[in-house]
Amino acid sequence: MASEDLYTISANWLKSLEVASSTGDSTSFVNHFLSDGWFRDLLCFSWNFRTLSGSEKIRGFLSEVVDGKPRLEHSGLRDFKLDDHTANAPSPFKLLGPQGIEGVQGAFTFTITKPAALGRGFFRLTQDAHGKWKALTLFTNMQDLIGHEESSANQHGLYEGREMTWEEDVDAKFRAIEADPTVLIVGGGQAGLMSAALLRRLGIRALVIEKNSHVGDSWRQRYPNLTLHTPAYQSSSTTNFPKFIPKGKLANFLDSYAVNQELCIWLSSTIASTPVYDSSSARWTVEVHRGDQKVFLNPKHLILATGSGSPRIPTWNGMDQFQGALYHSDFHKNAEQFRGKRVVVVGAVTMVQRSATCIVSSSAAEQTHFNSPFPDGTPIEELDFRNNSMPLAFLLQLIKSGGIQHVKMLDKELHDGLRKVGFNLTWELSPGSGEVGLEGFLFGRQASGTMIDIGCGKLIVEGRVKIKQGQDVSHFDKDGIAFKDGSKLSTDVIVLATGNEPVMKTTRALLGKEITEQLPPEVMGLDSEGELNQTYRPSGHPGLWFATGGFVISRFLSKRLGLQILARELGIA
Repeated sequence: MASEDLYTISANWLKSLEVASSTGDSTSFVNHFLSDGWFRDLLCFSWNFRTLSGSEKIRGFLSEVVDGKPRLEHSGLRDFKLDDHTANAPSPFKLLGPQGIEGVQGAFTFTITKPAALGRGFFRLTQDAHGKWKALTLFTNMQDLIGHEESSANQHGLYEGREMTWEEDVDAKFRAIEADPTVLIVGGGQAGLMSAALLRRLGIRALVIEKNSHVGDSWRQRYPNLTLHTPAYQSSSTTNFPKFIPKGKLANFLDSYAVNQELCIWLSSTIASTPVYDSSSARWTVEVHRGDQKVFLNPKHLILATGSGSPRIPTWNGMDQFQGALYHSDFHKNAEQFRGKRVVVVGAVTMVQRSATCIVSSSAAEQTHFNSPFPDGTPIEELDFRNNSMPLAFLLQLIKSGGIQHVKMLDKELHDGLRKVGFNLTWELSPGSGEVGLEGFLFGRQASGTMIDIGCGKLIVEGRVKIKQGQDVSHFDKDGIAFKDGSKLSTDVIVLATGNEPVMKTTRALLGKEITEQLPPEVMGLDSEGELNQTYRPSGHPGLWFATGGFVISRFLSKRLGLQILARELGIA
């Protein structure tokens, strides 16, 4: 299809959609979708994240009354313009799966009337049975509140009338933050740091407390040969990083990020007692243990960026009798000390596989999951925007309908070899629920039960890592592990690769029963619409937010979290 045809199709559809939006005609607006089309909205039509599928649900959402007007009319999206000077200008697309859905996709900008804001959207158009171009997916996303736009201006250059140095200016800002933080962020990993940086650029005072003595220690203190299993462009905007970033380099990057973004961070600091929320003042009282001092803070907002949950350590009879080394995989530091030893990993050496695993090789994952559609040098923001324009529930539906088959074919030799030695494989979250592959496990279970294989699979196939299949642990003794079928493994080392507790369990330990009982049961995972539960969006308790997830999730959604907090500070949400 010629580029001028792509532009004409996109422009005509968008112009007609704008007429429907600006006149508040929800019936006409919905008629721009396929009958089974998808609509994802981040903050344009409500102060939340919503995904809706099908004409009836989309129409119902847009027709809901807000301040006396239907939602579509109340929000007043208008001034639609094709975003044809970016990497997301109109282009052809073809989706995965046996249906091979094809069409035209592209980005556009718009304004929002209430609240006064700037937005950016993304559409995927296909032809219906009558040859008319309609939306398979439509994404609307708030970019900035007008008059309170994100600032990236450098205030420290040479200019007339300058009265303080950069160091003095940063120090003054830090003292103001420490005296009265609007937001307290618990956790200085990637999610906490990105949220703090975004809030600073929106003019909101944010203080980060981090339990470690240096930013990046949560990565720096892990085992020596750890690298990320996702390509560098997914985790950093720095172009000269190695393809798979070593943990030390990543730790140093986070440390330098905190300095360069001028983030106010208290290191070696933890919450000392259960925070208390006062609904009359809409403020928290938080006691912080900072070094050898205890400090009381009264932020309006509390962001928990404490990671994926504490280690899940099962208990079996006799664990205290085992005479070898026993630890959770989170605490693995160095394998060299165990050279020549017998090792059992409960979850190679010998691996005890307690349930089937979703395995994707690193090369297949790179081709199918981490392959950028853009040329080198394209801003990572454009990739983030396009990726987030795809409703997760629709993506999983495509995978279930056959999209997973291509991934499985790429790894056929590996999978066949694993099955021959008794390794159980799965691509379903539960039996009979449909094969959702890596994406389903990532968003539905925070990747629990998956492995991006960088060589362990080959060791299993070659017999260098043995598999103990499908037997429950009965108990431990001084020599190793006994199983319920009567068999036993004698070993020198036992590593519990048993995953992490749910985020809500960590939250309950931090905030106490009274507050957590007011919250929905899950953080992360997907809700009924396919949005992440309580993550970077309202938690169910005023002034409480959760920021968690990897670099890709945090990088995009931290801006949406900042906008929600800003709107509350302005009294418009």
